[in-house]
Amino acid sequence: MVLDGTQPLLVAMLAIFLFLVLCGALVLIVLSLRRPTTVPLVIAGALVVLGLVVVAVAPVKVPTLMGLILTLLGVTVAVLGGNPVSRRVLDAAAGSRVRETEDGGIMLLPTEGADATAAPPRTLMRGGTVIGYLERLAAVLAIVVGYPEAIAVLVALKGIGRFSELSESETRERFIIGSLASLIWACVIGALLRFAMW
Repeated sequence: MVLDGTQPLLVAMLAIFLFLVLCGALVLIVLSLRRPTTVPLVIAGALVVLGLVVVAVAPVKVPTLMGLILTLLGVTVAVLGGNPVSRRVLDAAAGSRVRETEDGGIMLLPTEGADATAAPPRTLMRGGTVIGYLERLAAVLAIVVGYPEAIAVLVALKGIGRFSELSESETRERFIIGSLASLIWACVIGALLRFAMW
């Protein structure tokens, strides 16, 4: 039980801690946007998880005004951060037949030893970057407002929209891995924000 005299100090300490955690994660993410690298993203992820653990056990919650500021910052971290995180995870899991396009789609290259004229490179899943940003925005906001069931609708809509492009095994793997990495990132930050305020 928190004594009344120490509660304002604990609230201030929690708010400052979360602000610094989210700012630190945002800086590391911005540094990784162009070329995702493992170390900054792991540190950013560790900061976010540390923030989640602290708010989960904290005996106080942040006030509404500071909660709104943290929510704006957290939503930015969730939306922007999911891009390099999911791209790094996909790079680790991808085979050599897949190359990323500028718009977040993928280009399937012919398999080695195959005749290059028989199967030219094909571009699939265009617009993946924009879809990812919108997906993470919807997911984090759904958790913050207390309606996590909306994530099921989001996943269903995404699956229906991409259904015709999922005939290749590379696209299925990329769709599943990328979606999971993106949603996990957004959901962890959404949970951090939700626990911080309620």
